[in-house]
Amino acid sequence: MTPFPFAAVLFDCDGVLVDSEPITNRVLAEMLGELGWHLTTEESMNTFTGKAVKDEAALIESRTGVKITEEWLRAFRARRNEALERDLKAIPHAPAAIRKIHAKLKGRIACASGADRHKVELQLAKVGLLDCFEGRIFSGHEMPRSKPHPDVYLAAAEALGVDPKRCAVVEDTVTGAMAGVAAGATVFGYSTGESGHSGPEALRSVGALQVFSDMRELPALLAAHGLQPA
Repeated sequence: MTPFPFAAVLFDCDGVLVDSEPITNRVLAEMLGELGWHLTTEESMNTFTGKAVKDEAALIESRTGVKITEEWLRAFRARRNEALERDLKAIPHAPAAIRKIHAKLKGRIACASGADRHKVELQLAKVGLLDCFEGRIFSGHEMPRSKPHPDVYLAAAEALGVDPKRCAVVEDTVTGAMAGVAAGATVFGYSTGESGHSGPEALRSVGALQVFSDMRELPALLAAHGLQPA
């Protein structure tokens, strides 16, 4: 039997494991509208997907004239979390794919997200995947730098005791793919053509090695990949 070519697989969360971006950006668009910047949910997704809202404070302030405080961010997270608790669903076929990969690697998988830890844990619990990632969840909010910097992926690989070059990263945005590439990992891009996911060419342009559109394909894509000699 051909050995599995990766020592660990590191997953983004939003847009890869859970279909959260339309929900988060609906709430964000509502709250930005209250500040005077009127966006549709799709426009918000095109502007903010793959980025931490706290890192976009300067942009929001430039469009609204309102200073984005920690109090405002807390209110946004509370409204967002309430909507996620109510409406969140898994990315189609992601739970089954994750469990196959988790079993193949004897648990050497991690979730490395740009989102805050509470959101990630809430979402994984909501879609029944928390047990696969518990103890191996990494938040960009807790790192010196957020994506597109590699910090969260480097932290995940280090915690698993694995060289980042022997890791696969699964991402759906240019920002996240850049982080995986910067970490030295092999990036697989998930792109469905829907808003909130970067397109295949955009993902490839920043270094995603393969792009796929159905989570059912992922276990076989990973297993079939041959690592390049160091």
